[in-house]
Amino acid sequence: MANSEKRMDFFERFLTVWVLLCIAIGIGVGWLAGDSIQVISDWEIYRVNIPVAILIWLMIYPMMLQVDFASLKEIGKSPKGVVWTVIINWAIKPFTMAFFAWIFFDKLYAAWLSPELADQYIAGAILLGAAPCTAMVFVWSYLSDGDPNYTLVQVSVNDILILILFIPIVGLLLGITDISIPWETLAASVIVFVVIPLVAGYLTHKIAISRKGKEWYTGTFLPRFKPLSVSALLVTLVLLFAYQGERIIAQPVDILLIAVPLLIQTYFIFVIAWYGGKWIGLPYQVCAPGSMIGASNFFELAVAVAIALFGLQSGAALVTVVGVLIEVPVMLSLVRFANRSRAGY
Repeated sequence: MANSEKRMDFFERFLTVWVLLCIAIGIGVGWLAGDSIQVISDWEIYRVNIPVAILIWLMIYPMMLQVDFASLKEIGKSPKGVVWTVIINWAIKPFTMAFFAWIFFDKLYAAWLSPELADQYIAGAILLGAAPCTAMVFVWSYLSDGDPNYTLVQVSVNDILILILFIPIVGLLLGITDISIPWETLAASVIVFVVIPLVAGYLTHKIAISRKGKEWYTGTFLPRFKPLSVSALLVTLVLLFAYQGERIIAQPVDILLIAVPLLIQTYFIFVIAWYGGKWIGLPYQVCAPGSMIGASNFFELAVAVAIALFGLQSGAALVTVVGVLIEVPVMLSLVRFANRSRAGY
């Protein structure tokens, strides 16, 4: 199929529209419910909100179904692309995100944001920066004619490293910014939102393929979960904005203030990953999806941990939601850049 004929699925293509609708619906729900909506925020165990945890799990589990750890044996055939992806996602991206967040929220925006709110926004940005994309990157790889098998290898490696590096990197960066870290909540969040769905996804993947075959699994089974994942995301956003509604109405400019450093970070990381990949000799089919992984975020995990650590009404949660809002249009612009640049790569 020619690249120009490729299209995203309906829900994915209009994700930004759905997010905007959820903002409106959530604000309306929050206004109508008033203080009664606080009841939902009290349903928690170890500061993990139960309704939100269920919704987030329904988002993340379908993504983990795509991970194939058997693909890790392919790393030895072409390790350079995987190594470059790891460097971008774990040695560069979290730290540049923290830097841009600190510059904008703590310094440039000091006249508009209180120190407490600035810290919340910085924390949300750190959570986004420490969570590399694990699902939507398959879409970006497809649209930019990346190597799907190698993309799977890169994503599988990232999923393993999230288990190892997410907590220490988040803890380090939050500590540098003097933000209080509830370590037990951070650990519980990773277990609930990464470890359990990853194990469940692996077992489902292994059992389903052994019984029905890979063609049925990828062609019939996986597509059934896409509406579930998107629906859970949208309901979560409605809840978030039901709690955030009053502040958004009072300070609508905050959305724009948050979006600016997130946009700069996204394009900055893509430029490093793209031109660095070219410089070290990565083929286009590896460099393009690798750059997309670096530029995009595992925003479902970031949203979940932000809510667990700081609450539904927190500035940190709002930042992660703005990350969802800008993700699709920004990444589509990078896909267009990759496709246009392919001839001269």
